Amino acid sequence: MKVKVSRKAHFNAAHRLYRKDWDDSKNTEIFGKCNNPNFHGHNYEMVVSVTGEIDPETGFVMDMKVLKDLIKVEVEDYLDHKNLNLEVAEFKTLNPTAENISVVIWKKLRPHILKSHDLEVILYETPRNYVTFSG
Repeated sequence: MKVKVSRKAHFNAAHRLYRKDWDDSKNTEIFGKCNNPNFHGHNYEMVVSVTGEIDPETGFVMDMKVLKDLIKVEVEDYLDHKNLNLEVAEFKTLNPTAENISVVIWKKLRPHILKSHDLEVILYETPRNYVTFSG
């Protein structure tokens, strides 16, 4: 029997959505106010879920303290209070959309989760806008 366990977390970050190969007019047309050359920020909320079989010895799918610590080190410490475009290596060449941020988070966490378990990242950019990535 498979069970999903989830941990909620958050981080704050600034970004600018734009493509260097587009002129200002096209960037403004496509990305609107998210193309602000002075950047803008979000209070990102996320839910990280791990799905798998319950370990008969521990009763856990995954130790939630381990998941909490993993999210802190791999995501919160890495992204919190950063300018994603300027300070995070992945976004030097990747537009820091919510979609791309969720994939980056998933890729940072996946190596630390048992291969037999599924991993899902839900990232809220605003209370009304969110994306889900599960590989």
